Amino acid sequence: MLQVKYLKLTLNGNPIINDLNLEVKEGKIHGLLGVNGAGKTSLANLIMGISYPDEGSIIFEEQDITRCTISERGKMGITMAWQEPARFEGLSVGEYLRVSNNLGVNDIENYLWMVGLPPGEYLNRAVDANLSGGERKRVELASVLALKPKVAVLDEPDSGIDVVSLPHIMNGITEMSKQGSAVLLITHSEEAVRVAEEVSIICAGEIINSGPPQEMCRWFRDNCQTCPHIGEPSYEGV
Repeated sequence: MLQVKYLKLTLNGNPIINDLNLEVKEGKIHGLLGVNGAGKTSLANLIMGISYPDEGSIIFEEQDITRCTISERGKMGITMAWQEPARFEGLSVGEYLRVSNNLGVNDIENYLWMVGLPPGEYLNRAVDANLSGGERKRVELASVLALKPKVAVLDEPDSGIDVVSLPHIMNGITEMSKQGSAVLLITHSEEAVRVAEEVSIICAGEIINSGPPQEMCRWFRDNCQTCPHIGEPSYEGV
């Protein structure tokens, strides 16, 4: 479905992505696990077309999309949920989902249930600062679910959320896979990545190991979380 081949990205002379290879299979959840500064968000931006690599290629359904724009990739069925969800002052949750995806009320309610937001409580809530971080992330996840993308890139969907929201976020991601979307789940959390079928570990812009979630979580815990050079030599802020 989606292949990343020998990607390289350098910023201010610093290697950010270094000969990175990755494959996300159709209808599967692929976890990308790494500490802060490993290059996770930089890779997500390259896949989405927010930035472009110095070298390498991104292949989607056997088509080279390396230089395609964000809008072109969106039309192909590639979408992304950012680590910090946007606020839309003046729109209710129901209006936001309806405008984004042209849904009927029944569909909107179904997608809200998928992420653990009872429609009776949330349909008319404003998408603003009155929603908690976990609630806003669930609203955005419902929106991505409603799009039924071919590929969904989820950047740290579990970051900064409350304990109550986490299982609902994970359920929404699982539902996304069930409806046929390929999911690239980007996270630094072992708990979150356990919903994936396969996990790749990223360090300093390279994939250094891949395998089943349980095995990769154990390897990550033993090697990455105790590494004295976490984030090196990746670029600060990536």
